Formats: sequence, C-alpha cells, structure tokens
Amino acid sequence: MSERKILVVAHAHREDTVDAAVRVASLLRSAGATPVLSHDDREALAEIAPVLGEVAVLGTDIALADIDLAISLGGDGTILRAAELVRECPAPVLGINMGHVGFLAEIERDAMDSAVQRAVDGDYAVEERLALEVRVKDRADRVVYSTWALNEATVEKDSRERMIEVVIEIDRRPLSTFGADGVVIATPTGSTAYNFSAGGPVIWPTVQAIAVVPLSAHALFARPVVVGPEHTVAVEVLEGGAGASAVLWCDGRRSHPLPPGARVTVRRSPQPVRLARLHPATFTDRLVRKFQLPVAGWRGPAPHDVTGVIDTIVPSSPDAGSRVAIPEAME
Repeated sequence: MSERKILVVAHAHREDTVDAAVRVASLLRSAGATPVLSHDDREALAEIAPVLGEVAVLGTDIALADIDLAISLGGDGTILRAAELVRECPAPVLGINMGHVGFLAEIERDAMDSAVQRAVDGDYAVEERLALEVRVKDRADRVVYSTWALNEATVEKDSRERMIEVVIEIDRRPLSTFGADGVVIATPTGSTAYNFSAGGPVIWPTVQAIAVVPLSAHALFARPVVVGPEHTVAVEVLEGGAGASAVLWCDGRRSHPLPPGARVTVRRSPQPVRLARLHPATFTDRLVRKFQLPVAGWRGPAPHDVTGVIDTIVPSSPDAGSRVAIPEAME
C-alpha cells in the first residue's frame, strides 16, 4: 500500500485543538503516513505550534485528489469544514470530538492514538450521508449561484424589521404562500441542527428524506413537510407587498444574497458526504446524550442484546473486505 496522505482539519482558537493537531501529525508520521494541512490552517496553527509549519500544504505540496482521508479535530462545525475541503474528492471524514457531544464526530479525544493508527491502516467503514444540491436563479431564470449543503439550506430574511414573502414549490407545483422569517430545507444529518431549533422533525440518518420547515410563518398551513429524496423543493422570494430581500445560507458557512424575485431550488446531490466510521453506535444513544433526555424507568435489553442490523456501510477501500453490517439507525 502506498503512503497514505491524510488531511488534518483543526483551528487555532483552542489550545487543546492545537495540541491535538500536533499529536495527530506526529502519530501520522510515526505510522508512515503524510499529514497535510490546508493553507489557512497551517498558517494559523504554526503561529502557535511552529512544528506544524513543516506539515505539507493541501493544493501546494499534496494534490486534493491524493488525499485518502480527512481527520477533523473539533465539533460538528469542524466536520462541516472538513467536508467542504474534500468535497471534490472521494476522501471520507473521520471526526474526533474535542468539545461537546456531537452528532457527527466518531470518537472522543481519549481514543485519538488508536483512531489515528486505524485511519492509517484503512481500518474503517464509510457511511454515505445525503447532501443537497442548491441553485439560485434570478428574475430572468438564469442560474447565478450554486452550492451544496450537508445539514441544511436556509432562505431567511436579511432585515430584522420585515419578514419575507415566499412561495413553496414541490416538484414544480405550488404548495403554499406565506410571510415568514424564512424556510429551512434540511437533510437527515441536519435534522438535529437548525431544523431541530425551528421545530422540525428529527430524522434518523438511515432515512433518505428532505425536511421543509417554515420559520415563524404567518399562515394557517405552515407545518413542517418531509419529502422523499427524489423530489425537488423550490422557494421563491416574492416581489412587492411586505416582501423584503433575503439571504441564502448553506450549513451556516456559505451565503448568497436573494433579492425579491429570486428562486432557490434544492434537490438531492448526486455526490453524498462520506464519513469514516470506526465503531457502530446507535443514533438513539446519541440523541439521549446530546439532549440529556430522561430515560429513567426503561426496562429494555442491555446494549449487547439489541438485534437488527442493516447492511448500509461500504468498505473504505477494495482492501478493506466485504460490506460491514452495523446496528440499525447508526449515527
């Protein structure tokens, strides 16, 4: 097997994250792999930890196409950034959680050494998560902006004083028109993020679906709607009346202004986001930990007694063996 090239994604805002980046880079080298940093990360991290100034730079020293895996050091926001960096290549993202309990991070910091070794060995499965393809058209029906999202695409007002007037469309048929603070269009992965705060449904990661959730809508029918991945959702920002201009946000990271008359179409992306998994874990347990849900009085089976597995994970490489069976509702 050729020397693996592994992108390390971290920021310099926290001392423990910088220390973790130094540790992971050292572990990768010791295991015979090449650590890689994005230009911005290396510049910021090297100011605090000069040893990281010797790490290869993505796009300069190592081509994106040569990256085998990205290791994210942080929370779910860092995983979103890592997914953005490797979007144009098949490398999966392995999340090492450095903060609060997250929904996307695979392991905690105390298991870092063994996780890095398994990453170098290719000893992980790859889980594919539904992503969104997002396009913005102007009044003349010209595509003026296109992007993608793992969590959600949100059309929201850009002025505190005024709401926006929108019409929701499913598969080129109008569903409802109303005034609102905005509309969230979320994936199952994003159902526990902005969608959750907006009152949308929690969707298991194994479910292929798209949720449409109005934000503070002034309408009799403004309930969350869940559609299948084969459907296309559109949000038009109406002109005239009380309507104001809006802004499109994707994953809280990429934005584009939406003047009245703009049209945003959202559909399933043909390119999913790939997450590296070292251990199976039930999504139910993550929900309980994340939201500190009360489970007193439960008399169900012990975790090792739980049955029902599904075959949804693909091996990380041709050398990784056959498909891996994992517990149902894996996160």
